[in-house]
Amino acid sequence: MPIINIMSTNGLAIGNNAHMRLHEHPHPLTAANAAGDEGVIAWLAPDASSGRTVTSMTIRAEIEPWKVGALAESTGLTVRTLHHYDHVGLLCPTSRNGAGHRLYTTKDVARLYRISLLRRLGFPLEQISHVLDDPDWDLSAAVQRHLTDTQRRAAVASALRDRLTVMADQLATHTTSPSPDQMFGALEEMAMLDSSVHSTTTILIYDDLPAAHEYLVRVYGLTPGPLERTPDGTVVHGEVRAGEQVIWMHPAGEGFRSPSELGGVSGMTVINVEDADKHYARSVAAGAVIIEEPVDQNYGVREYGARDAEGQLWYFHSPLD
Repeated sequence: MPIINIMSTNGLAIGNNAHMRLHEHPHPLTAANAAGDEGVIAWLAPDASSGRTVTSMTIRAEIEPWKVGALAESTGLTVRTLHHYDHVGLLCPTSRNGAGHRLYTTKDVARLYRISLLRRLGFPLEQISHVLDDPDWDLSAAVQRHLTDTQRRAAVASALRDRLTVMADQLATHTTSPSPDQMFGALEEMAMLDSSVHSTTTILIYDDLPAAHEYLVRVYGLTPGPLERTPDGTVVHGEVRAGEQVIWMHPAGEGFRSPSELGGVSGMTVINVEDADKHYARSVAAGAVIIEEPVDQNYGVREYGARDAEGQLWYFHSPLD
């Protein structure tokens, strides 16, 4: 229930929930008066909200926190999963009650949503915490991506429903059997809905992670991510971003070698930019080693190629008009 405080002209509280009557009346106190994010609308009895002695009224909206069992039931997750998230520090409840039970608030629920979204996008648990704590990580952009993906899946499901409706009608009326094209289309749409593959993560190997990290940010304009260090200061993991995509950087070691040591590469990273020529000019000015000048390709893009300080290959392209 909202907690109401009413102040008199002498600055003393003259009312609270024990004395005030909340009922339906066109004299609302809205969320604009409330402390916190939860919006509520409450009404005071006319005699309680009028008179010269009343100078201010505030509402503090309180939402009952969720215990771990209720949260699990509401989200479809298991209690064991939530306990694990707490154990690894990914989702720690805001508080506990006197009996030691976990209590989750609306902020905890919002963080759980982001965790679940990142899991769906393919992030391992050990990386999700870093992403969530990154000040550049934008919840609104993530929700928009989630919405776009859901709309895509909904469109595919709708197309499959329509196709199956036609096929079912054909079979029910014995007019004709579904054609191979209809069945091929249904199979393709089923595969699009059932695929367990959601995204990819590029991992590049470097001998000198800090130097490579600095180079990629300065020369190619990638967005810097975290550099993780051991207690002795050794960098064991790095990240940069290209738009919404995260690129991981891993130190060279047993079974992992930098192109500078191998003398060649077996892959390359391709990044879509707004204007390949402008990006090319920027990279050249920053000291990029160019291996291919900007050129129009017959597959519909204009692109150029570069080699970074340890020999990794990078191509940057933009769509042809």
